[in-house]
Amino acid sequence: MSIIEIISGVVLILAAVAIVGLTLAQESKGKGLSGAIMGDNSMMEAGRTRAKDAKMAKATKILGIVFIVVTILVSVLSVMKG
Repeated sequence: MSIIEIISGVVLILAAVAIVGLTLAQESKGKGLSGAIMGDNSMMEAGRTRAKDAKMAKATKILGIVFIVVTILVSVLSVMKG
């Protein structure tokens, strides 16, 4: 196992864990049936929450791209090696 395979494996694991964590930390877009019936009372801190969620969404997209690129790189390297 080469050093590039080890490094890329570590990057894939870290990216996957970070994607899961960021996804779980974000507020859901819809409030479901209870939000539709009872109404939404979250207007007080909506500005701060939206800005934080926008940053987390952007970080999630970047990590997703990194994950895909590293996965393709590992796949190409394994084909070239073997």
